[in-house]
Amino acid sequence: MTQTPPEQLPLSTSGRSAMDVALEAARLAGGMIRDRFNSTFRVSLKGRNDIVTDVDVAVEKAVLELVSREFPDFGILAEESQPVTTGSPYRWVVDPIDGTRNFAMGIPHFCTIVALSHGDEPVIGVTYDPMRDELFTAEKGKGAFLNGERISVSETPVLSEALLCCDLGYVDEKAGLAIDMIRSIWPGMLSLRLLGSAGLGVAYAAAGRVDMYFHHSLSPWDIVAGLVQVREAGGQIVDKQGKPANLQTSGVIAANPTLIADFLKQTDGLPWRDS
Repeated sequence: MTQTPPEQLPLSTSGRSAMDVALEAARLAGGMIRDRFNSTFRVSLKGRNDIVTDVDVAVEKAVLELVSREFPDFGILAEESQPVTTGSPYRWVVDPIDGTRNFAMGIPHFCTIVALSHGDEPVIGVTYDPMRDELFTAEKGKGAFLNGERISVSETPVLSEALLCCDLGYVDEKAGLAIDMIRSIWPGMLSLRLLGSAGLGVAYAAAGRVDMYFHHSLSPWDIVAGLVQVREAGGQIVDKQGKPANLQTSGVIAANPTLIADFLKQTDGLPWRDS
């Protein structure tokens, strides 16, 4: 059973808060990414259409060096590195560039994710869009913010009035089921966006820029910051059956509770929901 994190998070070796360290790490990453955007870099293939660049690797290395220096006892879970397990229930979760395909193609829509979890429960989530200098932050029990201004999920109550956002990922069969689901409810929605960064998609849902974000196949580092951001913004983030999502949930739906209920009703029995 997951332990409940204490209200007061541990301080770093230099006496700093975990949020301060996460913010520094995100901005460090953002500066490195901006410097390399639209430059020459190496691209490698991790799987079908799933790429990594040498920028991802360099950024992750810099972020992990920083958080490990400040919190040497904490574990690590990062996209491009082997996980590090320690005796601490705390673990840094890092995605150096969420939206690497956009980055590699010169599309300025991607982000860095730096988060802290206690077991499988995220307690701090930072999502940084370096091209727009937009910093989405949340700490459990303390609200969600965009560049220091409080944010909240949209109040749109029904699917027919909602702007939906999703991504297809790299799992071909599930992506096809998502497309089939969208076709089955179209035109019973306001519109649809596929933006290419799950981290920003969930952050946009937390900020009310989109009414809902959903995805069928995410890794922990994709969703970790969004879990705490959406909840602190007054929304819910659930799995495809409507149960509360956690760090190990791959398929998620994020919105206000009323809209989630309508989405689940409208999509009941569709294969995407059971995949």
